Amino acid sequence: MSLASCRQCPRLADFLGEVKAAHPGYHARPVAPFGDDNPRLLIVGLAPGMHGANRTGRPFTGDHAGILLYRTLHRFGFASQPESVSADDGLRLAECRITNAVKCLPPQNKPETAEIRQCNAYLRSELAALPEGTAVLALGSVAHQAVLLAQGLKIKAYPFGHGAHYQLPCGLDLYSSYHCSRYNTQTGRLTAEMFEAVFADIRHHLDGTSPCPTSISASPER
Repeated sequence: MSLASCRQCPRLADFLGEVKAAHPGYHARPVAPFGDDNPRLLIVGLAPGMHGANRTGRPFTGDHAGILLYRTLHRFGFASQPESVSADDGLRLAECRITNAVKCLPPQNKPETAEIRQCNAYLRSELAALPEGTAVLALGSVAHQAVLLAQGLKIKAYPFGHGAHYQLPCGLDLYSSYHCSRYNTQTGRLTAEMFEAVFADIRHHLDGTSPCPTSISASPER
């Protein structure tokens, strides 16, 4: 089934119908990945936000979670501009693509385990298309675990933590960060400096200017 017409998760499909009725101008459908068709960096978020991607139809666009993300992408040369406000704002990504573990808006931004598993086939296909050496950045523990699920890997073997970096058996390099949500950034759980440090590691990896360890020490899971 194509992503645009996917209704394999009844709870999510029904919820999107309710949202569309309440907000006729919203996208309120599965949100497709956005960015370079041949990325060297794939960013995996949790799911579309109610008034962000679910409204605009583009990942992390038009809500608070996208503020730090796109500003950082621009700083490290992955985005043409530091803000993402609408799907037609002219923003372009270079060597980078953004997707979500779950493509539809979940109630209270909390997808159920069965929904994460159902949607994982899309992520599995996206990862399978990436060449060895591609960096994958998971934003939050759910995205981190979804990447491992898509690769058939045990979660305990690759624990989530901010700043974690693993070389996966498939040849991809998995990096993890706390999610750039409003809660995390406003409480100081994730600062701009912490986020930029992860991107600096990724940029060093892609540019071949630093060694790529099997894993590095990580902050506790949050």
